[in-house]
This record gives sequence, structure tokens and C-alpha cells, in this order.
Amino acid sequence: MQVNAKRLGSKPFDPHYDPLTDRTLGPGSDYAPTYWIGTAGETPEDDGPVTSDMDVDAVVIGSGYTGLSTAIHLAKMHGIKATVLEANGVAYGCSTRNGGQAQISAGRLKRSQWIERWDLPTARALHDEMVEAFDLFRGLVRDHAIACEPQDGGHYYIAHKASAMPSLEAETRLLNDKFGYGARILGREEVLETVARDMEAHGAMWEPDGTGIHAAKLAFGYLRVARELGATVHTDSPVQSWEYKDGVHHLKTPRGTVRTKRVAVATAAYAPRGLHPRVKDRLLPIMSNSVVTRVLTADELQSIGIKKLSPLTDTRTLRNYYRLLPDNRLQIGSRAAITGRDASNPAHLKGLCDAIARKFPALAGVDLDYSWWGWVDVSHDMMPRITGMPDLPGAYYSLGYGGNGVMYSAMAGRRLAQLVAGEPIPDLPIYGNELKHEGWKTPFRRLGQWGLYQLYHYRDERK
Repeated sequence: MQVNAKRLGSKPFDPHYDPLTDRTLGPGSDYAPTYWIGTAGETPEDDGPVTSDMDVDAVVIGSGYTGLSTAIHLAKMHGIKATVLEANGVAYGCSTRNGGQAQISAGRLKRSQWIERWDLPTARALHDEMVEAFDLFRGLVRDHAIACEPQDGGHYYIAHKASAMPSLEAETRLLNDKFGYGARILGREEVLETVARDMEAHGAMWEPDGTGIHAAKLAFGYLRVARELGATVHTDSPVQSWEYKDGVHHLKTPRGTVRTKRVAVATAAYAPRGLHPRVKDRLLPIMSNSVVTRVLTADELQSIGIKKLSPLTDTRTLRNYYRLLPDNRLQIGSRAAITGRDASNPAHLKGLCDAIARKFPALAGVDLDYSWWGWVDVSHDMMPRITGMPDLPGAYYSLGYGGNGVMYSAMAGRRLAQLVAGEPIPDLPIYGNELKHEGWKTPFRRLGQWGLYQLYHYRDERK
């Protein structure tokens, strides 16, 4: 059976879904109403729902960037044809709700924080892994002709107030002196003249690696490649229960049980808490909102003066990420609601509209064509993990990108495929050891999150 991945579901999209409180996700939901889904055009076919019991070589749970990269690399590097199980449509979660920004990072920590947490040699090894990851990401897009509208040109980390500049300058020196990475500082006037007329800008740090992409076209390109290599991708097939017995994982879906000796979990923030105890409460799902304007006029484009089409990010802790899209719309996103119940609160939309007006006054009150939100998989120590589960043989997961998964998910899928195939992976802190398990404390962390958001907002907006 083959169906088109860009299909209307049997039930409307639930904008208030919350991974911490809702027990199930899918099947049959429409996609979130993102710009990416609205402009993706024709998409590759998938393999439809699981319809009977079956025995397979390896299962990947989740069909976002990581899951599809895992399937691609299992086939390309190890000759294993994966069976991908997806609760709803292909790339239903993070992979079609992000900002489309590929940066040279994984997790939330800077290079200086890597050194503080571990040491300089470890930080350098992690940096080398990120450089290789970016090369892998670019190679997948190039070699498989994935038409995801890449806008390369580096990443601009823009100081939204003068007091943010010393930190950017220190990080730039560290990147150059300790990592041999050609970052550089731009002053306010250079930013305004050559990057964007962002009225908040006081300067910026430029990193050589940064690419804007069309999020859904990247995901659907990965889908095409995975299936061409022999993987099957079963949509509307949520894993409702997971039992391990006699060396075999039994994954029950609504219409059939899939049996395998090898499982890779790549669900990001969208795994129900009941998927399996080994992956429960390893993350704190955090919401990110995004909007896209109508097509801007020639006068508006001249006024905002965005000359670099690669990713732009400001220095707020609750940062704004933004860029000009190829069709001359402005996209901007940031953190917003704490719970799914509060997701549609107009205050969060107003926050993004206010950010547009602060940065680009000519766009104050500009009409929006798209507004959406989605969950980000933030680990409790702000770094991802790709690892096995010690007391669950043959099971592995890749989780915790913290909003930096667009690029790094390509490498995460490659490393996850190596684990599934029984091959060693590099000896790095993000590989081979599990995310911290928070247990009953995870839901209550949202109280702390609310308090931190108030503190961050105060710090971000104080001069």
C-alpha cells in the first residue's frame, strides 16, 4: 500500500497537545499548520499504516530528521533495511515545526561551556564532531539532490543590547584561538549595512557554518532517499505498547505487532511518557512558537535591509531566531508557553509581533500568513545523547538536541545506525551514556521553568 505523505488526517490537528500530560499521540492527525507544510508541494509516498504482525530486521520509532537519517545510514553503511514507525504523518513533530536553521551545534551549550563542563581536549573533539556533522548534512542534501532551498552563508549571532558584546567577543577569541575556527566580530554599522537593519543590533558574532533550509522539504527529501534505499516508512502506526521477551522487542501498533531484535528511538519531544520506562522523563519538552509574514513589498524589503539569508539569532536567553525566506517573507520564532493548555494564548503571538516591530519598525503590524508552535526536546543537562539502554538489549535512542537538531540530526542518525548495527562510535560525552532520569520531578520542573522565564525576560530586556 502506498499513500501520499502530505494528506489530510482523519482528525483535526490538536494545537494543545502536551507530551507531559497527554497519554497518546495519533494516529490520524492533520499536520500542524506551518509554513513548511503549506508550501512543501508534492511529497514522496510512504508505506501506509502497519496492517499485520511482522518480523523485521530493525525498527526506527519516529520519522523525523533523526529517524529518517538513521534509516538512510542503516541502508547505506550497513545493508540493513529499516522499518520506520510513525504515529501520524511523516515528520509530524519537530522536523516540520522548527525554524529551518542549521547551526554548528548540538544541545544548548557554547564551546566555552563545553570546556567548563569537561576539558579543552574533549571540547575540541566535540567541535570536530560538529564540523564533520555539518559536512555530512551538506553532503546528504547535495548528493541526493534534496531540494530544500538551502541558504548557506554562516550564522550571525546578533547582540540585542550593548552589554551582550563582551561575551560574543570572548567566545569569538576562544573559537579562533582554541578551536582554529574562523569566527569573527562585526560592529553595529557593519551588521546594519551588510547583514540586516535590525534596530536592536549592537554588533554580532559570525560563524562560518550556518544554513537556512525549508524544513518540510528537507524531511520529505530524507523520506524519498530512505525509501529508495529500501526502508519502509509506516505512518499512522503509533507504538502503543513495547514488550521485550526472549530476546525480541514486541512493538504493538493499532493494526499489528512488529517484532525485531533492534530498536532505535528517534521521537524527540513527541514520545508519549508511556512509550517505555527507559526513555520516560529523560527530557523536558519546551515549546517554541514561530510566525511567517505575508510576502513583503519592495519598500519593506529595502527598509529591513536583510542581505544575508542564512540564520540570524539574537543574544536573548529566550532568543529570537529569524531570517528572510526565499519568497520574501520574514520568519521569526522564540520560546513561549509553558504548557500545551496555554499554547494558543494571544500573549505569545503578541510577543513575536512585538519582536518584529522592535527589530524592523517598518513591519510593525504586518499581516501574518502562518503561526504555529511545537515542542523542543531539551535535556536536563542541555546536551543530547545517542546511546544504548543498558538493561534493554538491542535498544538505543537519540534525544535532547534542545532546538539545534536541523543539522546535527544527520550525524545523530548516522551514529544511531552504527549502534544498531553493532559498531563502535566515537568516545565523546554525548555518546554511550544515558540522559539523566528525572522521574516524578519532570512535570514539576515546569514550575521552575515559569520562574526562570521571568528571570530570563528581566535579564534579556535590562540594558
